[in-house]
Amino acid sequence: MKTRILIAEDEPLMRERLLDMLDTAWPEAEVVQVAENGNDAWDGFLEHEPEVVFLDIRMPGLSGLEVAERIGKSAHIVFVTAYDQYAVDAFDAGVVDYLLKPVQADRLERAVARLRSKLGAAPVDLGDILRQLKTAIPEPKREKMKWIKATVGKQIRLIDVDDVLFFQSDTKYTRVVLAGSEALVRIPLKDLMSGLDPEQFWQIHRCTMVNVNAIAAAERVDAERLQVLLRDCDEKLPVSRTFAHLFRD
Repeated sequence: MKTRILIAEDEPLMRERLLDMLDTAWPEAEVVQVAENGNDAWDGFLEHEPEVVFLDIRMPGLSGLEVAERIGKSAHIVFVTAYDQYAVDAFDAGVVDYLLKPVQADRLERAVARLRSKLGAAPVDLGDILRQLKTAIPEPKREKMKWIKATVGKQIRLIDVDDVLFFQSDTKYTRVVLAGSEALVRIPLKDLMSGLDPEQFWQIHRCTMVNVNAIAAAERVDAERLQVLLRDCDEKLPVSRTFAHLFRD
């Protein structure tokens, strides 16, 4: 079975360079997605579940560090960075691999060799190194979304995000569900995500983000599946395997 790889890089030339070099250095691997921003990278990760992810640190939407936090120990991560020695020192102090831009073929080959040797083992916990990197590479502050414009019949309503029970993506829209009513927005869930407070809204499925304050309980459907029960709403929301850890003791 081929090793699945996801590449997240917002610079077109760097994307093409990585693709070309990976084709030479790791021809038996399969690049399942090439993402241009952090939102697409995270969504693609949930869809394809790759074993290896190459992450640019600074991207539009979610940063590479934020995507890495969400991935956790579910994949082997290689950071791609143009940052200075301070950041490199943080990398070298940890167990994470990295590539400096512009990426050189020999450096990528060494990274691929290390990745191949790790594939049989569980990915490492990046918690400590991510905390160091956030200190070394401060991220620009983003204003968290407070209101959302949504269509309700013929009206456009302004909805306080604190009143939202959950967001759920549909084919073309995202459902905004409140107690006793719901609305639709034309913003994909993956793009809403970067504007929401992750402490308040938990992603529990590729298609669903739920307000923590609206959760009444999580219950087992069977030995492997969970679902969320809500206050003020009869809908039961399935929890995907990727997010089951949120409800463990």
